[in-house]
Amino acid sequence: MTSNTATKPLTQEGDTFSLKAILPPLLAIIVGMIMVILDSTVVNNAVPKLVEYFHTDLKTIQWAITGYTLALSAVIPLAGWMTDKFGSKRIFLVTIVLFTLGSVLCGLAQSPEQLILFRIIQGLGGGMVAPIGMAMVFKLAPPERRGSIMGVLGIPMLMAPAFGPVISGYLVDYVSWHWIFIINLPIGVVAFILGKKYLPKTEPQKSTHLDILGMCLAPIAFAMLAYGVSEGGTDWSSTGAITGLTIGGIALILFIVVELRQKYPLLELKVFKSSDFTRGIILTWIVQMALFGATLMIPLYLQNIKGYTALHTGWIVMPQALCAGLMMPISGRLFDKIGARPLAFCGLSVIATAMFILSTVTVDTPIWMVIVAVCVMGLGMGSTMMPLNTHVLNSAPRHLVSRVTPLTSAAQQVVVSFAVTGLTAYLTSHTNTHMATIGKTGNPQTALVAGFGDTFLLTACIVCVGIVMSLILRKPKLQQAENIGEEVDPAMMMGH
Repeated sequence: MTSNTATKPLTQEGDTFSLKAILPPLLAIIVGMIMVILDSTVVNNAVPKLVEYFHTDLKTIQWAITGYTLALSAVIPLAGWMTDKFGSKRIFLVTIVLFTLGSVLCGLAQSPEQLILFRIIQGLGGGMVAPIGMAMVFKLAPPERRGSIMGVLGIPMLMAPAFGPVISGYLVDYVSWHWIFIINLPIGVVAFILGKKYLPKTEPQKSTHLDILGMCLAPIAFAMLAYGVSEGGTDWSSTGAITGLTIGGIALILFIVVELRQKYPLLELKVFKSSDFTRGIILTWIVQMALFGATLMIPLYLQNIKGYTALHTGWIVMPQALCAGLMMPISGRLFDKIGARPLAFCGLSVIATAMFILSTVTVDTPIWMVIVAVCVMGLGMGSTMMPLNTHVLNSAPRHLVSRVTPLTSAAQQVVVSFAVTGLTAYLTSHTNTHMATIGKTGNPQTALVAGFGDTFLLTACIVCVGIVMSLILRKPKLQQAENIGEEVDPAMMMGH
């Protein structure tokens, strides 16, 4: 664990805190985090163009997203150990360089395989930028001012997902898809220069044992399971599907056994002994599956079926992030008064409604109907995500709470990778089934739009399971800190 001295704010006790004084280092962190957040939203809108450019299929290109998210999940738990070992400023700058390098390589990719490999490099850098950046922001101010600082940080973090698809659409339509990655070069250079000059130097701390075996088993398990699911979309009895699921399943079992026996595990799985925590995190996974499944499927539908450009698609999906941002502060205040259960029930019901609307799409569906569904989904997301995340943290046993953030963050990326892989496989499988039904003389668009409808319907059904689960959410008992006045260690945010 990070020592107590590392948790002190960078302003001395006798100093008067000033936002102006910490603005330069805060700006360095914000620029770095925006770069990573934007990159997580720009690729989905460019998928149809990438499929066309590389003369490949959706099943292959989706690995550019899946590989990236799996790489994120692999390094997020290491952020705390790395900063303890080498210092947060040094690791932050290294990850900015690695992410920027990966971005440039992605822009220069000449094949789908190269793009997937370079996206993995991006993910290895990007996975640590956000948790380390959040922890450094936590240290910039005294406890009584941290809320306002987090509020400043939250504005660009909410805006990035809203404008990411629009920026991506403009670059794809009017410049080149390569620039959705290369644009990170000047941003990364600015973040590095600002960070090098203004971020306070942090000394390495005494680090705990690194769970090397868990670190090796986790990527094997999740990557092979995702590969098996991807291959299973075409044929569940295929060699690829059986091999991936078998190796991934064995690696996952070994990973669980190792983590439960480790004194310092990579991911603290013992927290799942709390039934309240388990229910809460499963519900967050369901919301994330719906969110990231929709952010992939809606652009595909709009561009492949409706014929919209990438820029038009970006404008159409932008209200989702804006509506979510509108609801987040409202749901936060409501959570303090009524808890997570009613918010989760109502929010998931709203999300399910949006998915059922999307499941009825056809070639002739009016665009206003899609926009309504997108807005409704955003309102549902904003109503559920923050309350559920807070519920999960509140439900964790006090002595394990510092290990919850790396677990939930890494698990989120794994769930996203499985959502992308699984829903893509489901779309491909059902499109092929509908194509076989209508015959060779039928319109391929008819089969594809039917596949989209089936995929949205599946997502709606998964969300309905979450609605039922939300009814058994309990308000966790307030757990007191062991020592009165004990401050939260910012390493909690990093996973160590």
